[in-house]
Amino acid sequence: MNLLRTKSVEQSIRDTEEPEHRLRRALSALDLTVFGVGVIIGTGIFVLTGQVARDKAGPAVALSFILAAVVCGLAALCYAEFASTVPVAGSAYTFSYATLGEFPAWIIGWDLILEMGLAAAVVAVGWSGYFAALLDDIGITIPGSIADPPGEGGTVNVPAIALVLAVTTLLVIGIKISSRVNAIVVTIKVAVVLLVIVAGLFYVKADNYDPFIPPSQAAEEVGGLNAPLMQVLFGFTPATYGWLGVFSALAIVFFAYIGFDIVATAAEEAKRPQRDLPIGLIGSLVITAILYATVSIVVVGMQNYSRLSTDAPLADAFKANGHPAYATIIDVGAVAGLITVVMILLLGMSRILFAMSRDGLLPARLSAVHPRFGTPYRATVIMGVIAAVLAGFIPLAELAELVNIGTLFAFLVVSVAVVVMRRTRPDLPRAFRTPWVPVVPALSVLGCLFVMINLPVETWLRFLAWMGVGIVVYALYGARNSRLQRSTGTHAKN
Repeated sequence: MNLLRTKSVEQSIRDTEEPEHRLRRALSALDLTVFGVGVIIGTGIFVLTGQVARDKAGPAVALSFILAAVVCGLAALCYAEFASTVPVAGSAYTFSYATLGEFPAWIIGWDLILEMGLAAAVVAVGWSGYFAALLDDIGITIPGSIADPPGEGGTVNVPAIALVLAVTTLLVIGIKISSRVNAIVVTIKVAVVLLVIVAGLFYVKADNYDPFIPPSQAAEEVGGLNAPLMQVLFGFTPATYGWLGVFSALAIVFFAYIGFDIVATAAEEAKRPQRDLPIGLIGSLVITAILYATVSIVVVGMQNYSRLSTDAPLADAFKANGHPAYATIIDVGAVAGLITVVMILLLGMSRILFAMSRDGLLPARLSAVHPRFGTPYRATVIMGVIAAVLAGFIPLAELAELVNIGTLFAFLVVSVAVVVMRRTRPDLPRAFRTPWVPVVPALSVLGCLFVMINLPVETWLRFLAWMGVGIVVYALYGARNSRLQRSTGTHAKN
């Protein structure tokens, strides 16, 4: 058995034309860009900006956001080449199958299912908290037993379950309807962000930017499984402020951009994938980078970085300037914003499950497309139910960082795969070409590794355990039922 057998690009594209597996092409470049913006902008823009400014970088947090966008941009350039060359659902899973082989592709797909499923559940729980707070502001109180996360006083998180099931229904009904709902909600979310930026500019004080990069200080060292892998391997002592603080903050704010890669999972539903996918991937990243950097500059200008709150820095900055009403506006933006994040994460998760089941690595029944709606309805419903159960009943706080390491691993693999594809299939028509190969992919790999080794040892151990489970599932089912394995071999390149 050849675990590194590859599925040709031509065969991958032919599979998209099979009537029983054909998705409806309804998304434009604008739709894809809005999808990217919708999944990237979440609570991070209202919370993370002030948090890392106070604890890591000071007013220079804007530099951390810009540098993180550059690291993500390197990966986005690699994704753009693949997505325009192999316009097939599955994103990094499909790209890996065409270059590195079936087993590496399975590992990536298994990783992405965990990443997006956990992310959707975690964000749904976060949405539930904002939703309950917003209702409380208008005099409606939801009992904590049905609104708080399990493990934090709640028994079952009903609002989180309701949100996941609602967006799952939207995704089943049709990708175009989902994109329209997403566009409306993203418009509300971005409008709130812009309003906060414009209003905040009136309360910016120049003294709050001095010093822009505060003097470096030694940070408290963390031990045991909670210690960053970098500290364990190299004895590196964490620092706050100074340039080391800026780079330390980069490793945190990087996660604010996670999600742009989900645009690539909708490749089969794009009208003109060769043109639209690169625009959606890169355009959404540029837009959100500008918004993140601008918000961070405003919040540290409104209030001295040392006095920013860690829970609601923007809202509290407005309160400190005598305008508490903006806190409600920020809650509205967060509630609206997180709806689209959950929806697009479930979209990506279901498309990866669809692609893997179409290849026979998971039960083929999951790749069925609804005859009326043109969506992978079985994969979507199953992923929605799993995410709803996770959000409603499972304590997720300690598992959230698995989302980060899973995403970074996918970025790294895609960056390597671009170089492999250039060598193995130089003949393929490429509507978009990653510039300066192999320099850009190499820089992307180094950037991802830097952020990964800043994650705790405990996160690495959980990630490896999930990969171990994936290997067992592949050995017992995927390797035996693979369509490529059962074929005559004409579609495989050994």
